[in-house]
Amino acid sequence: MNRALTADDLVFAGIALASGLLAAFALRLLLRWLGGHADRTRWSGDDVIVHALRAVLPWAAVVGGVAGAAAVLPLTRTVQHHTNQVLTVLLIFVATVSAARVVAGLVRTVTQSRSGVAGSATIFVNITRILVLAIGFLVVLQTLGISIAPMLTALGVGGLAVALALQDTLANLFAGIHILASKTVQPGDYIRLSSGEEGYVEDINWRQTTIRNLSNNLVVIPNGQLAKANMTNFMRPEEQLTILVQVGVAYDSDLEHVERVTNEVIAETMAEVEGAVPDHEPIIRFHTFGDSRIGFTVILGVGEFSDQYRIKHEFIKRLHKRYRAEGIRIPAPARTVALQQGGVVIPQQRTGEIEPNELTSARLD
Repeated sequence: MNRALTADDLVFAGIALASGLLAAFALRLLLRWLGGHADRTRWSGDDVIVHALRAVLPWAAVVGGVAGAAAVLPLTRTVQHHTNQVLTVLLIFVATVSAARVVAGLVRTVTQSRSGVAGSATIFVNITRILVLAIGFLVVLQTLGISIAPMLTALGVGGLAVALALQDTLANLFAGIHILASKTVQPGDYIRLSSGEEGYVEDINWRQTTIRNLSNNLVVIPNGQLAKANMTNFMRPEEQLTILVQVGVAYDSDLEHVERVTNEVIAETMAEVEGAVPDHEPIIRFHTFGDSRIGFTVILGVGEFSDQYRIKHEFIKRLHKRYRAEGIRIPAPARTVALQQGGVVIPQQRTGEIEPNELTSARLD
């Protein structure tokens, strides 16, 4: 039989509860101070840990104060048991949510450091968060005295039925895991698929991959389709790449002079245009005796895929201006059009592009 409630019981219970609240307040101040120090470190993992502890430790102190107050009060055995169970479940819940935040945050930090970009691969983050929450849920059931063995058996049987019903979804899930694990594609890479889609990989989640193209639109591709497609990754094995610019000069040009002037324009462009790679050795190769010009290729180095458009733009403008100043001609294509008048063929020179199906002979009355 329980004894009667006395004033001393209330005093001791109040002290226990106040101690828990005071400890929670002190822990909150301490963790705020630690958070300020964590912000100044280079590793972002300590920010994740401090943020999670800021949520769990004050609550643990409050739960400890309530448990101490309940232990002091003359409660019945049943009430005491239920109170302890509720407090334990609350503490497990808070710890599980905090652990899920820590693990997910650390996984996000690792994926960011591996890919070297701001975006994160949420597929790993979501999987780890779900696993931690599931473990916490099973611990709660075990704490409440509910056997989890039949539940695990039912989940095993039901999981087979779910797997058969969600074949496409699971295929996308495992395709996404395979893509990230093989490191063929990472968030931040610029890719081009054989079907024509191209852009920067924004994220790879459990079902789909999101790509942002150069027009700033998002293209959503199922992971299974991405895993089967022929793909070019312009960021791997390295971000720097070379671009080809086709140029042609007149036959009467001094090719040594052309090469020297072109090299000077290349050096100027590489040194002044953002995204260029000045250390990359430029290459000029003459390769074609064309119909109206001698063609050659200029090979330039760029920092990453989207830089090529700016560098080509600036290089062509500067090269055209310099050629005009040096008297180097870039001839337009020329064609001879035969005009037949009576029985006489009058050849006429014509400059410009001629379409393949354009009429090249006419009869005049």
